[in-house]
Amino acid sequence: MPSKQDTMNNNSTDAQNKIDTVVTHAGRHPRKFHGFVNPPVVHASTVLYPDVETMVTGKQTYSYGRRGNPTTDSLEEALTEMEGAAGAKLANSGLNAIALAILSCVKSGDHLLIADTAYGPTRHFADTVLPGNGVEVEYYDPRIGDGIRSLFRPETAAVFTEAPGSLTFEMQDVPAIAAAAHEIGATVLMDNTWASPLYCQPLSLGVDLSIQAGTKYIVGHSDVMLGTLAASERAWEKLDTLYGAMGCHVAPDDVYLGLRGLRTLSVRLERHQRNTLAVLDWLKDQPGIGRIRYPALESDPGHEIWKRDFTGSSGLCAFDFQAGTAREEAYSFLNALALFGLGFSWGGFESLAIPVRLKGMRTATLLDEDLQSVRLHIGLEDPEDLINDLDQALKQTFG
Repeated sequence: MPSKQDTMNNNSTDAQNKIDTVVTHAGRHPRKFHGFVNPPVVHASTVLYPDVETMVTGKQTYSYGRRGNPTTDSLEEALTEMEGAAGAKLANSGLNAIALAILSCVKSGDHLLIADTAYGPTRHFADTVLPGNGVEVEYYDPRIGDGIRSLFRPETAAVFTEAPGSLTFEMQDVPAIAAAAHEIGATVLMDNTWASPLYCQPLSLGVDLSIQAGTKYIVGHSDVMLGTLAASERAWEKLDTLYGAMGCHVAPDDVYLGLRGLRTLSVRLERHQRNTLAVLDWLKDQPGIGRIRYPALESDPGHEIWKRDFTGSSGLCAFDFQAGTAREEAYSFLNALALFGLGFSWGGFESLAIPVRLKGMRTATLLDEDLQSVRLHIGLEDPEDLINDLDQALKQTFG
């Protein structure tokens, strides 16, 4: 076990209240690695044993490269501490993490409830893979809260939440949903990529499986695909078993870059949040702009839930153009942007934008208005430069 000089006791109540310190120290054990601050990047498949007795009894920390090494252990340990989890696992993408989490808690004959505002690839996985494995999927209004009880069946095994919702940013009353689900023994999952473990700890809200697309804010530099899963005591054994049985493993170089990104998560997210609030404060007063979608704003319908359950906000937001704006005009605006790149990911240092057509994108919560929307990721640039870029694009498009 590491000494106190090696690492902080991040399980203490005091340490949990000082998340910046946890982000900096969690998962690091310099004395185990000759005093080096960062763990080594271990490239290995075969692990040797000192004798046959150790080999057959398994009394050795590492047995085979696929089953972990000091690099993967460091990030998993850090995430376990940050999330207040029984354990954490790494996946090779956010979607892979989502799929693993779902598969660890459903089987043939089960009923799975998924928030209607879930990430598009989550829906694709649920609609294409799960039915073939005998799992029935039902989408629900994310604003349902305690009313989710009305959707429960004897075979309901899990409830998948995401807050805020993908593209439209609705908040969910996760504690109410989790409490209801646990009454029937269902597992509760949450995609927490928007806030990261820095600004929301889902397990403290009653969630059993907290999922991150680590590609986004944990890595933070638009250069690595990574997913993370953190499990409560009741969900950990099944996740750990499935993970090993499926031969999951993340390359050590990618894990190391995830660790490197984690150390600056706090300072980056603080800047993303500050820049976003500045940009949106300007944007809300511009002609032709309709609703701003960002739960950290007091004007947002989900603000009170956000304020209760989250400690900060990220750089991902959206806005609607006013009714009557044509798709061609929305595209013209996007094409006129200079600093905002057109790209589907987010969470890196750069600002991004994508078009969103709201009509027809949901099944349980129908969006009848044919509004044109734009999702923005506000990066680490100077906010005045970002405002000027948006301003010139609006003027080019609408005069």
